[in-house]
Amino acid sequence: MRAVVQSILILSGLALAIPAVRGEPATNAVQVTPAFITQLAEEMRTNHPALQAASARTNAAAANAAAVRSWDDPMVRLGGMAAREMMRADEGDLIYGVEQKLPIFGKPALARAVAQSEFATEQASADYQFQTLRRDLAKSLFKTALAHRVVEIGGQDRDWLQTMVSATEAKYRTDEATLAELLELQNELSKRTNQLRTDIALRGNEEFTLNRLLNRAPESPWPALDLPAVAPAIAYTERLVDFSLKYEPKTLVMRQQIKQAEAAARLTRRQRLPDFSAGLEARNYTGDGSFRQGMFVLSFNLPWANAGKYRNDIRRDEAKQRAAELDLTDWQLSARQEVHHLTVAIDAARREALLYRDEIIPRSEQALASARSAWETGRRTLREILETRRMLLDARLMYARAVAEQFTMMSELVLCCGLGDFESLQMIGAEIEPEPAQPKK
Repeated sequence: MRAVVQSILILSGLALAIPAVRGEPATNAVQVTPAFITQLAEEMRTNHPALQAASARTNAAAANAAAVRSWDDPMVRLGGMAAREMMRADEGDLIYGVEQKLPIFGKPALARAVAQSEFATEQASADYQFQTLRRDLAKSLFKTALAHRVVEIGGQDRDWLQTMVSATEAKYRTDEATLAELLELQNELSKRTNQLRTDIALRGNEEFTLNRLLNRAPESPWPALDLPAVAPAIAYTERLVDFSLKYEPKTLVMRQQIKQAEAAARLTRRQRLPDFSAGLEARNYTGDGSFRQGMFVLSFNLPWANAGKYRNDIRRDEAKQRAAELDLTDWQLSARQEVHHLTVAIDAARREALLYRDEIIPRSEQALASARSAWETGRRTLREILETRRMLLDARLMYARAVAEQFTMMSELVLCCGLGDFESLQMIGAEIEPEPAQPKK
């Protein structure tokens, strides 16, 4: 009768342990999807200080463009003449007039073009900063989801070990297990418990990073985050490269910087032309207040005396323009390499995830079930079942890390191609074939 009770305890304990080792996903977890990332990105756009600063700089550039004047403020002149009374009476001793700089040679329009190009550059820079932070947010979400999964697997393994310890203690009381086996299981449980504390702390650190990106309170709670299924394959195509060359956010910023440099160079060339001012001047006699004379005055500066300085100004701005163009060329030359590197990394992570999901994890589950059955009948040692359990745990962790790595690299590719989210990859034909839905391992 005692042996029957002992067998029932062992089998019931192992039955409780099976779902824990299989690692079924939490039912209330929030999956990291493109829509979820977009929702948090909009919150980040509103709350992140760096994005608020970029918006303020854009507003400042817009105000600067609107503040460019076509007509400078007029100059008013007022003076008097000291002379004999006869001369003052003849010519007038109260002098007054107004002078206005003339908006000729298109200088105000060119200055306005410079300010407008600066505004466009600030807009592109603000969008680049947002897209970069959106990528960082997506990567942080996948890292957090991975940390949640690691804690989940660790908790399930701890429960499995607790059940095994209880079962082994029962076997030890009936001399069916050795003290060494019991101590080994207890040590494994202690190590797993300690590792689980570490994993929980690392999960908290990832959540802390997310709260920092969203400018939330550092200890703001997060729901359990779930990694998505393995993404479809993404091939290296010329279309991906074309999108990277045309729409990558930093490329757009550098193009605007070239346009800004071109506008500044055009304005500098026009500065070599003289500035003309038109003025009116009148004189009255203070003795009786009567008008004596009036004059129309046209004045201009002589820039030719500083012709060498103006040439140096032009060379300076042309050199800046050339530097901006070369920076863009260098950046675009690396785009093809970056896209190729990312597609290779995405494919490697995808193949690794599929390998663990479709081959290694099922084989490890079968091996664990076989080792468990053999251990129950005394045909296998406890060390064999523990080694099999480690293989299965490693396989589950490697699968989760491969999925997280795939989506992390996809986040980089989305930014590199100037796309909105992962779903945009389908719009440019990057998806080769859909991946059938699979239960989470």
